[in-house]
Amino acid sequence: MKRTFCRLVAAALVAAAGGCGSRSAAPGDVTIAVIPKGTSHVFWQSVHAGANQAARELGVQVIWRGPIREDDRDSQISEVEGFISRGVSGIVLAPLDEAALVTPVAEAARRRIPVVIIDSGLKGSGYVSFVATDNEKGGALGGERLAEALHGTGKVVLLRYTEGSDSTAKREQGFLHAMAAHQAIQVVSANQYGGADVEGAYKKAEALLSTFKASDGSLGIDGIFCPNESTSFAMLRVLHDNGWAGKVRFVGFDASDNLVKGLQDGAIDGLVVQDPVRMGYLGVKTIVAHIKGEPVEKRIDTGVRVITRENMEQPEMKALLHPDLSK
Repeated sequence: MKRTFCRLVAAALVAAAGGCGSRSAAPGDVTIAVIPKGTSHVFWQSVHAGANQAARELGVQVIWRGPIREDDRDSQISEVEGFISRGVSGIVLAPLDEAALVTPVAEAARRRIPVVIIDSGLKGSGYVSFVATDNEKGGALGGERLAEALHGTGKVVLLRYTEGSDSTAKREQGFLHAMAAHQAIQVVSANQYGGADVEGAYKKAEALLSTFKASDGSLGIDGIFCPNESTSFAMLRVLHDNGWAGKVRFVGFDASDNLVKGLQDGAIDGLVVQDPVRMGYLGVKTIVAHIKGEPVEKRIDTGVRVITRENMEQPEMKALLHPDLSK
């Protein structure tokens, strides 16, 4: 009896010691919560497709839940807190705010639920890995494409996205750095924010451009840059509705059917495009590898390209513009 008791105590101590590291479980027992910034844009639908592809390959379960709007921080925080209470195996999170999501991610770590950050950065280091585009490089590529379309001279405006978003802030920063390298290009507005909602961004874009409208209805600027899908689409609509499409050089960010059509029609001179399917795929692969006790890189770059009317029919570019979400 005494030996049996000692063996039980020893087994309990081993189990407790093992619990101090990352969780381990058979693949079928692993449940990963994937929490995007929003669920309505094509970008996030592509991230979802990539996450599902990884889940099928690995034999794990993915639960996809996030706010509808990309400015609903409280909703995203509630999603994280709900999955912590549920006790999922891990979380893949695209934080809406680089600061507001620090506390819930820290709570997940305290409860031994690892978190991989995707798309947009988070302050601190309380996460396993950051899987994302090099956003500053993306903004710089967009700036260089706009400078090329302007032949290195002219007046340009930047319509920003929203405060607190690390990914778009870095794109905006990269764009402005690129513009600074061209002395004959003048940035005449860089302090306006469009916001997450397309309708709201439309009003902000229209108000911004109206300040440069001449008496004959023409625009007193030569180029425009927008750092995400919603601001790019809103700006495209404003250009079309006012007869300015194709008359001002315009570079946007991300891809959707409407933006691709704008590229085809010549209303858009370039789209800086990420690889959201790959981002979702690597986000899930990375968190599962960590749960299994495998080493993972702290920073994983998912790539970024500039697509123009001239190269958009190339196979690799077409795959980025029209990802197969059924896979």
